[in-house]
Amino acid sequence: MQDLTAGKEWKRILRFALPMLLGNVFQQLYNIVDSIIVGNVLGKEALAAVGASFPIIFLLISFIIGIASGTTILIAQYYGSRDIDQVKRAIDTLYIFLFFASLFVTAIGLGINRSLFRLLSLPEELLPEALKYLNVYVLGILVFFGFNGTSAILRGLGDSKTPMYFLIISTLTNIGLDMLFIMVFGWGIEGAAWATVVSQGGAFVTAVLYLNRTHRIIRFSIPKMRFHRQIFWQGIRIGLPAGMQTIFFSLGMTFLMGIVNRFGTNVIAAYAAAVRLDSIASLPAMNFGMALSVFVGQNLGANKPERIKRGLVSTVMMSGTISVTVTLVMMLFGKNLMSIFTNDPEVIRIGREYLLIISAFYLVFSLMFSLNGVLRGAGDTLVPMFITLLSLWVIRIPASIFLSNHIGETGIWWSAPLAWIIGLAASYIYYLSGKWKAKVVVKQ
Repeated sequence: MQDLTAGKEWKRILRFALPMLLGNVFQQLYNIVDSIIVGNVLGKEALAAVGASFPIIFLLISFIIGIASGTTILIAQYYGSRDIDQVKRAIDTLYIFLFFASLFVTAIGLGINRSLFRLLSLPEELLPEALKYLNVYVLGILVFFGFNGTSAILRGLGDSKTPMYFLIISTLTNIGLDMLFIMVFGWGIEGAAWATVVSQGGAFVTAVLYLNRTHRIIRFSIPKMRFHRQIFWQGIRIGLPAGMQTIFFSLGMTFLMGIVNRFGTNVIAAYAAAVRLDSIASLPAMNFGMALSVFVGQNLGANKPERIKRGLVSTVMMSGTISVTVTLVMMLFGKNLMSIFTNDPEVIRIGREYLLIISAFYLVFSLMFSLNGVLRGAGDTLVPMFITLLSLWVIRIPASIFLSNHIGETGIWWSAPLAWIIGLAASYIYYLSGKWKAKVVVKQ
């Protein structure tokens, strides 16, 4: 665990962010390895089916993950104020909530999956494979919530290294199982989904066993767990806006997938592959923003608000430098990176076009996440929710519809930078107002 309330701000944030970033890079490799093996072994139709499934998966889990983030912020603030009893109560409450939430999400996912694909105008020839992949993935929601909940708790306590170790092990296991299930057993697209579920489940069980033996705060013991209503409602107050933000964001991504689906298999496959690369490229901005949230939470809990601005400036400099570097890589090697997923020249061309447009604005994306990290760390999640809704539903989606009707699929790609620019401007204006400072939960 790291105490982020003392020492050089940039060093503390960097030391906390790097293991988290590396861990999430490995986590994204789940999806990338699935897509590479599926695209090269099973073909572009299977690659498109996997890509079409992910917005629906994100839609199913986004609200719960957003709600749970409220309790994670509580954990960071309680730990910053050294109230360990409240930290333990918050951990118990989060685990119990995630267990029942996972059962609910699994039932919903299995019940409405076919209807969602048809609503999104998925080409009929892709529907059977997409259903196979999604159904298996949904069955693993319980272990997905368990593992990601444990990782979030550890990050709230200032420990970003332990989740990284388990993510690396899980990812390497997933790569091996992908090859075994698809290339040896011949399980097809279902093999890719089972590889992810089994590796996540193994990581969760291993993490629980390890933490029960070594950690002084986290003890995963079902008989001793207690649900604490007051902490739950405090977490809801913070997490509900984040939950609404993530679900509206996921609805927007699902809606965008419906627009992409209108352009056929080549565009769907290109989008599926390019988004995998984009997800890796955007991780530095997202993880530095998450690290800054924990940094802000601990320092406000410790009544050290003077460290917040210095932490923000440091984060902007570090995250921005990495984002510019990633932009250059995507622009120079986008075609080569796309060719990893498929040898279809048209799919490669469309995916490279996406990467050229999106990557030019990674710096804007980075600045936006840094500012929102400050707001969320203070417990002010309502305003970031409205900013996300504004940039997505008022800017990005209407722009996607309008531009795609006039210039084809390229218009969908251009809508994202427009939304980021608006989101950054709104976040900066609210940050300057200083109203977020009054949202801290732990009062001095």
